[in-house]
Amino acid sequence: MFEPILALATPPLKSALAIIRLSGDGCFNIINKCFSRDISDIEKRTIVIGNITSDGTVIDNVVLLLYKGPHSYTGEDMVEIICHGSMLIVEQIETLLIQNGARYATNGEYTSRAFLHQKMDLVQAEAVNDIINATSEEAKNLSMLSLDGKTSELIYPIKEDLAALLSLIEVNIDYPEYEDIEVANKESVVATCNKLIKTIDKLIKNGEKGKVVKDGVNAAIIGRPNVGKSTLLNTLLGENKAIVSNIAGTTRDVVEGDVNIGGLTLHLLDTAGYRKATNEIEEMGIEKTKEMIKKADLVLVVVDATQGITKQDQDLIKLTKGKPRIVVHNKKDLLSENELDNEELLYISSLTGDISDLTKAILKKFKVDESVYKTPSLNNARQLGLLLNIKENLEAAKKDATSNVPLDLVSTHLYAAYQSVLDILGEDNKVDISKEIFSRFCVGK
Repeated sequence: MFEPILALATPPLKSALAIIRLSGDGCFNIINKCFSRDISDIEKRTIVIGNITSDGTVIDNVVLLLYKGPHSYTGEDMVEIICHGSMLIVEQIETLLIQNGARYATNGEYTSRAFLHQKMDLVQAEAVNDIINATSEEAKNLSMLSLDGKTSELIYPIKEDLAALLSLIEVNIDYPEYEDIEVANKESVVATCNKLIKTIDKLIKNGEKGKVVKDGVNAAIIGRPNVGKSTLLNTLLGENKAIVSNIAGTTRDVVEGDVNIGGLTLHLLDTAGYRKATNEIEEMGIEKTKEMIKKADLVLVVVDATQGITKQDQDLIKLTKGKPRIVVHNKKDLLSENELDNEELLYISSLTGDISDLTKAILKKFKVDESVYKTPSLNNARQLGLLLNIKENLEAAKKDATSNVPLDLVSTHLYAAYQSVLDILGEDNKVDISKEIFSRFCVGK
């Protein structure tokens, strides 16, 4: 039994309307105790208008959207109460519903119930939260692909191939006397593993790109004092968020801002100029710079193109070794055409807004293009971790098979891979392979 739960589905602010959602066993009965019309005989989705009352006093005139399970978001009987957007009215209605037997829902409980009632799989359930938290159109579109089930469809062929191979091994072990069934051998294991590993590699590659689009990139802008770091931040953001001055040491704290370039969200961090500190406060700013470098997904090392690479620039480049990095030669506007003939260097002018080559370089660095936004992908840490686990077990099974390990032992890695596939979808990981056997073979005919 799923007890009735309630929650305010709209922000807790004064507005024209508010929506209170009620779901669970007996929710229609709870409404009947305080509504001016009887809704107990509702058999399909219905809209009704009436009054919510308490001890004969009208609390509000409302619209009820009634959903008869399983034809609702949660798969249960569900009621959405559309009332006036006064928080006083909302609180009165919620109090009344609790008095009549409901309780407040916990975080994610509606979507959890939709998952438990098989209205969606776990990939789709995660997409609901991703859509709510999306900060760009591209991230939202990726999440919509998952919510529509297109991402889950990537997993189904892997699940089918593993189930087929496992059932083939199982039937060969348990029913060796039957001669009319396909023989499971190391060649069939290796062939299936090679095929699936290739598929998994592609899914991981696309997933990592999708994760970058969805989560964005932490980009630290670093460099010596007065090379134009703050000007670059302001130019990227399109606003004067950082103080720009020719006085060294102006930026002493980390200045942050977000910008979308070609669908990729950059979480920008403008750091203090890197040099030998002249006072304690400046030293703290430089230490923060070092911390940001460690946390950054991308480091933009800004140098003054009119001065070339200095000893301090070299120290910074050395400091960022091993990090995704782009060295940016700023103040392009102060150079002549002859001085810009080095095609290996990336020149920009933060002051004039000439930074298109930088934005192209960033997108290239993370291999993000328009196709990424339209390709379904398993792109969160849980899903990518399980994909890696599947690949590791497939590689182990392949190694065992080529080493002539008995098939019943080889199958342990295949079972582990299969269970990780089920974990991605949130399906029961108690593998009943007999269902696959009887669906594919005429055993005992």
